[in-house]
Amino acid sequence: MILEGTGVSSGISMGKALVLEDENIAISKRGREPVEEIARFKDALGLAKEQLNTLKEKVAEEQRGILEAQVMMLEDPLLLNQVESGIREQSVSAEFAVEQVMDSFITLFEGMTDEYMKERSLDVIDLKKRLIKNLIGLVSSLNILPDDVIIVADDLTPSHTAEMDREKVLGFVLFRGGKTSHTAIMARSLQIPAVVGVSGEIMTGDFLAIDGASGVIYVNPDEETIEIMKERRKAIQERKLHLEKLKGVSTETLDGKRVELVANIGSIEDLEYVVKNDAEGIGLFRTEFLFMNRDTAPDEEEQYKVYKEILKTMAGKPVVVRTLDIGGDKDISYLDLPKEMNPFLGYRGIRLCLGETDLFKTQLRALLRSSIYGNLKIMYPMIASLTELQKANGILKEVREELSLQGLPFGEVEVGIMIETPAAALISDVLAREVDFFSIGTNDLTQYTLAVDRLNERITSLYDSFHPAVLSLVETTIKNGHANGIWVGMCGEAAGDRRMIPILLAMGLDEFSMNPSDILPARELIRSLKRDELEKLLVKIRGLSTGEEVRKLIDGLH
Repeated sequence: MILEGTGVSSGISMGKALVLEDENIAISKRGREPVEEIARFKDALGLAKEQLNTLKEKVAEEQRGILEAQVMMLEDPLLLNQVESGIREQSVSAEFAVEQVMDSFITLFEGMTDEYMKERSLDVIDLKKRLIKNLIGLVSSLNILPDDVIIVADDLTPSHTAEMDREKVLGFVLFRGGKTSHTAIMARSLQIPAVVGVSGEIMTGDFLAIDGASGVIYVNPDEETIEIMKERRKAIQERKLHLEKLKGVSTETLDGKRVELVANIGSIEDLEYVVKNDAEGIGLFRTEFLFMNRDTAPDEEEQYKVYKEILKTMAGKPVVVRTLDIGGDKDISYLDLPKEMNPFLGYRGIRLCLGETDLFKTQLRALLRSSIYGNLKIMYPMIASLTELQKANGILKEVREELSLQGLPFGEVEVGIMIETPAAALISDVLAREVDFFSIGTNDLTQYTLAVDRLNERITSLYDSFHPAVLSLVETTIKNGHANGIWVGMCGEAAGDRRMIPILLAMGLDEFSMNPSDILPARELIRSLKRDELEKLLVKIRGLSTGEEVRKLIDGLH
């Protein structure tokens, strides 16, 4: 039997399935006296923090941030007060109150349109199960696995993956989840093949052969299929060894066109991948993740330490930091953001920063102070007009003056903007006179150009970065940037797409920012291309009418 899902961590794995059944824990509503139940809740809470802190010491660096976020959730006054109020007002057991309150949080997260925030509901599910288990005395069994297995489950919580005996885990097959789920992130960090969003039936003991790149799963395959999968696995290992040889090699075309391959990151934990994959810098640090899953905004000192550590780690390589890009679709309680009918068209990005100037100035102060430790570049998101850009630069100037008066040192930094609205692309000739660089955000640029919500599954087929309209805006931006003497990069998903890279090279893109794991394959591709041949290709592309035609032309090159 062949099943299909979404491959989220590449590699070939073969072994017996261990199906984890969803735990149905019986909970009693009736409790003791409220004072006793609150005391039980606090004991379970303390134990949960202790468990998570212990787990943090056992996992890889990139996983610690996830567990730290869970500890912070357990310290959320809103959560604690609601549980204690439920116990007092309803005279119920601690576990019943925990379930009620945390189910409301789970519903809130699952209803969000932002895919990353939606998948954070898994954190709350994880914490709910941990607290209830602590209250009734249950323990996890995943730290003792019977044999080398491929874990099959509806979904896995972060602590599941942290607790399990990873030496015996050959792969993950999940019926839920997406590319940004915790399991996907952890599987990639552990280099364990994983497939999510699978439909079909698998039983414990079934022999599975899974392809973590294509998302194909063979259930009880025949000998011929097993041999084919073994050959694929061998080829993957050989390719990894081949790509390793590209570390330290210049990223340039056969005829000498040099470009930069840099990485997108969301936290300090991602730096390990940046270094491991030989990125030439950081092209996008998404600072909004510093502001999430907490009760108050990070203060200047906390932000300063994070930016400083990143700059020191990168040791003089460029680091582009995007200022806060929070939108109305993300529930950040301490910002008290209003619910919006069209959050992607609402109070987000630079609009929010210009409205919440204290928040913006605090971040800019931290960034400028950290700039003495490396090659920092500051980038504003969601610019749509010259007025917004000039206001942002005005605030940056104020912050520079304040730091000078206080005698606090800071360095010279380049200032740039994201080109992710059609408006910005169309007036990029004007905007280029006010900045040092552009970085094209193709995810939002495609969404806004085509009027397609990129998170709406019903219209996914309409979301197409190869659409001639999108390509035209990209080319216009690059031309206008170069005409005004500034460099132009790209930090959207398209920058790492091997079908898009030849087009972008032909257009003259200077910097490609992508997931760290895409760096070496992109370098290999670029070193096999010739700029003059690509320019002829671009002439043909300009004459095409659909994204599908563009993709077919590119595919014909290989």
